[in-house]
Amino acid sequence: MATKSKRSSKRVAESFDLNIWVDRQARAVNQALDKSLPKAKAKPATMHEAMRYSLFAGGKRMRPALVLAAAEACGGEWDSAMPLACAVECIHTYSLIHDDLPAMDNDDFRRGKPTNHKVFGEGIAVLAGDALLTQAFEIAAQCRSWPRYSHRDIVLEIAKASGSLQLIAGQVADLEGEGKSLSVPQLRYIHERKTSALLCCSTRLGGMSANCTPRQLEALTEFGYNVGLAFQVIDDILDVTATTEELGKTAGKDLTAQKATYPAIVGLPKSRKIAQQLTDTAFAALKVFRGKAEALEALADYLLKRKN
Repeated sequence: MATKSKRSSKRVAESFDLNIWVDRQARAVNQALDKSLPKAKAKPATMHEAMRYSLFAGGKRMRPALVLAAAEACGGEWDSAMPLACAVECIHTYSLIHDDLPAMDNDDFRRGKPTNHKVFGEGIAVLAGDALLTQAFEIAAQCRSWPRYSHRDIVLEIAKASGSLQLIAGQVADLEGEGKSLSVPQLRYIHERKTSALLCCSTRLGGMSANCTPRQLEALTEFGYNVGLAFQVIDDILDVTATTEELGKTAGKDLTAQKATYPAIVGLPKSRKIAQQLTDTAFAALKVFRGKAEALEALADYLLKRKN
């Protein structure tokens, strides 16, 4: 399995420059986000400043990247996919603002900067997160519809991924699991919802924006699900192996909060093996695209090997 992933990585490295692609998409996403949000000085200014503070605090824009890469794999254009890319980034940023609150993970840093509540206070931080979640649906509602996928389909996709059965369910299970001895299936439940759900949603939305076939959507679902799980396993590993400076957020906080993680339950070597196996499965799902999913392949390889 690992050999297959290495062959894929080599093929992507020879034919595709991920750094150039990521820089280009990040600039495009940032420009689109800037146009999609109220200006910082629009009343109430404090609210819009807080929304923009976290949204433009940095970050790799991985979820928008997956939207755009999935659209490319299905023969779509960035212009059609961009509203959906912006929508998932707004949802992701809202979840980070709330995740960092004292009532949740109580973190002082995010993306190398003081967290939202440290700058604007807890009340404004809660409302800024609420506003970004709402903004996501406003942005998505302005996208076009496609022969196979209506506005209803798009809104349902985003709502389900961010609702009480997925993203929020993962947050709840994560909170309730602190200080408890969880099994691997219980931990996987958390990761499937807290992280994988929105990453999977991102790839599916990208395909939908290109009017993808049912077979392509199934492949993107399989890819996004497995990449999402691998992403969180690597996140667990980095929490115990990387520094605060490298991560841009407080290192070791999972251990301090007595959270269940893959390294804590199965150890670092097996955690790395699990992440590799999940990535291999994600690669395999892309065969249906017959070499047209280079950006998705490169992103999967990067997420597996990332250091922050």
